[in-house]
Amino acid sequence: MDTSVSTQQSQARIQLSGRFDFNSHREFRDAVDKALGSPGTTEVAVDLGNVAYLDSSALGMLLMLRDKAKTSGKTVCLANARGSVRQVLDIANFGKLFPIV
Repeated sequence: MDTSVSTQQSQARIQLSGRFDFNSHREFRDAVDKALGSPGTTEVAVDLGNVAYLDSSALGMLLMLRDKAKTSGKTVCLANARGSVRQVLDIANFGKLFPIV
């Protein structure tokens, strides 16, 4: 999986592409630390538009991000989820935990 972090105004955006699974945990954790460490950021958006696959460990990593963001006083939203990725999020009821835009 490839990750990149960009900041615009008060939002940090974590752009993911490829397979989001257990093998991605180090890259994702590094991206989370960078996004949460951005000064003036109040929201973190995880862009899933280029993610082809995610599994239960990816769901766990998103929950970890949510917990870390909450302790930092920041919010998290999931963006551009479609196809099978959106289906997994819907089955896991992530719409009750995150705004999905």
